[in-house]
Amino acid sequence: MDELAKRAIEVLHGNDRGTWTRPSPRLYPHQWSWDAAFVAMGWAQLDPVRALNELWSLLRGQWSTGMIPQIVFDLNVGRGKYEPGPNTWGTILNAPPGIATSGICQPPVHAIAVARIREVAAGRADGTLHEVDDAIVDLYPRLDRWHRWLRTARDPEGTGLVTILHPWESGLDNSPRWDRPLSRVEPDEMDDLPRPDLTCVADPAERPTNPEYQRYRHLVDRLIAVDYDQDKAMAEHPFRVADVFFSAILATADDVLADLAAVAGRPEESDRHRTDAARTRQALDCCWDPDLQACLDQDRITGRPIRADTIGGFAPLIAGCDLDRSAVLVDRLLGPTYAGADGLVWPLPLSTATTDPRFDRRGYWRGPQWPPITWLLWRGLKKAGHHRTANTIRTTAIDQLRDVGCTEYVEPFSGRPLGSAAQSWSAAVALDLLSYDP
Repeated sequence: MDELAKRAIEVLHGNDRGTWTRPSPRLYPHQWSWDAAFVAMGWAQLDPVRALNELWSLLRGQWSTGMIPQIVFDLNVGRGKYEPGPNTWGTILNAPPGIATSGICQPPVHAIAVARIREVAAGRADGTLHEVDDAIVDLYPRLDRWHRWLRTARDPEGTGLVTILHPWESGLDNSPRWDRPLSRVEPDEMDDLPRPDLTCVADPAERPTNPEYQRYRHLVDRLIAVDYDQDKAMAEHPFRVADVFFSAILATADDVLADLAAVAGRPEESDRHRTDAARTRQALDCCWDPDLQACLDQDRITGRPIRADTIGGFAPLIAGCDLDRSAVLVDRLLGPTYAGADGLVWPLPLSTATTDPRFDRRGYWRGPQWPPITWLLWRGLKKAGHHRTANTIRTTAIDQLRDVGCTEYVEPFSGRPLGSAAQSWSAAVALDLLSYDP
């Protein structure tokens, strides 16, 4: 067996909690939403049924509204291991009985994961595909409710763009994309907040600063104050951003959900999902900045685009776009401010352009390379027909993972692993990339 595959399998088994998987042994001891989707794709290479269980475990926490929360907490984890913990969120009246969750969401990669599990199962000769298809009959309505919630509660005007109410919802928590809207958030006076995350990394510079964490916690408090009423939050919350990268993931997930609807015996629903996806792609066209040659998030409070040169600008590659737009984005992706920057150990996409004034080669989401983001872009490039570029990125990503292991993220100029050294979604990405036959 390939040595990288062995290491990735060890990471998944080491973080396995039976029916779900910790993102990492210490830094992230609960189940995170979009991590679980990537992790399920990794488990699919070993056992598609176990992969389905990963998603079913996450869906235990789905709210009656349809929202899939960012975190489903493991109540066996001692207090203070992760903050804000389950007692901080005030979600007891919103989450399913007996399940502790956070009160926000993360990008909807889940339908993509289900489709990938099905694809893997279809290549097996043991009848697993029938079991997966039976599960999709029950999974589809849950995923449909999730997508409908995003397209109503977080896009009530039907613009095609999802509004996030917290940087954590983006999945790209500390990106420079959020600096300007966060600067308006004025936290109440707080004592020093507990930061158990700082005990899990070698250097505090790898994590958000205390002032940033105070703003994050204040935003949580504001959502608790309105009991997570989405109408009130969409009207009054101090952080409201139409997130183009999140929206792009929803668009491509809607395309996938259209196919899953047919598998689930509901082909009449497919056109609705494809229409939703097309509306988002049109909205992303309207967010295009011709000078920066990037797709920009929209500040829903000021009505202005947020000018930041980050990986979020490549949203159209994730959602799907015409050949002219994708060609421009591929040139940028491979160019001197991203994967073609001088001095990179591995020519892979950076989370922030080297020319952005807030670029930080070690900062959380402010410069380092992240395996799941590489995977999303690789998938988008394949769909767009840029097969040679996609395969180059795939082989380079595998080389990186061979050298640094299944680390959370990578310092791009030294090649040093950063964050957690045994990150489940990086292990999952490794297994999926290794399985692909170009």
